[in-house]
Amino acid sequence: MAFTSIFRKSVSSFAPVVSRLVRGQRSCHTALFTAINHANLSRSPTLSFLVPTLNYSSATKRPSADESLIRIIESEIKCLEDTDDYDRVEEIPTSFPFQIEDNPGFQTLTLKRTYQGESIEVEVHMPDLVTGEAAADDDDGEKANQSSLPLAVVVSKEGGPSLEFSCAAYPDEIVIDCLSVKHPEISEDEIAYRGPDFHDLDENLKKAFHKYLEMRGIKPSTIDFLHEYMINKNSREEMIWMKKLKKFIEA
Repeated sequence: MAFTSIFRKSVSSFAPVVSRLVRGQRSCHTALFTAINHANLSRSPTLSFLVPTLNYSSATKRPSADESLIRIIESEIKCLEDTDDYDRVEEIPTSFPFQIEDNPGFQTLTLKRTYQGESIEVEVHMPDLVTGEAAADDDDGEKANQSSLPLAVVVSKEGGPSLEFSCAAYPDEIVIDCLSVKHPEISEDEIAYRGPDFHDLDENLKKAFHKYLEMRGIKPSTIDFLHEYMINKNSREEMIWMKKLKKFIEA
């Protein structure tokens, strides 16, 4: 398609970071899920009549299934530490056009900037990673076999309507899935006309909207950095989650 040439650039950094994350997670999670299932089974009320219960021991001794679960969680934490992604701090390129708002505990990242009187806000979601096995089993098309970064882009002007883009950033292009115009005077409870399907628009119009986003900072160099950043954020958030899980089980 003609409009994709605007964004088709080599972004080979996607492949190594995806491979790095997938390798680490594949080896870590199986044991944890097994331990959780075992812990749940040992506490199942349907099997409780098979196990003699001594009330005084429950207050002084932790169930063996819990001890096993804690050991597996500790192993998971060690596995995450070995990947080095959880504490890696990405150096923001001097040319990066956005201010980053990253709140620990959330799976999204917010980018903000102004451009010629416009306010631009981008909500970046965790990347949709595709492993080699998943790619081999998926016959839904070329894009289904590539990892992507979901983006929600809002361009607004003071006191006026805003444009909202839903995008998927792939290694070789940025795809606009849908576009809508939001008016501040229309209530969220009202169903406003969202416009035609973006993919049905004229090729020249689609190409112009891609250029529109590129001028506002949604371009391959921005996506390169964001993909690496979100891979590392995912590892940091997983580390925080694991430690909270361990603390709960130990309490």
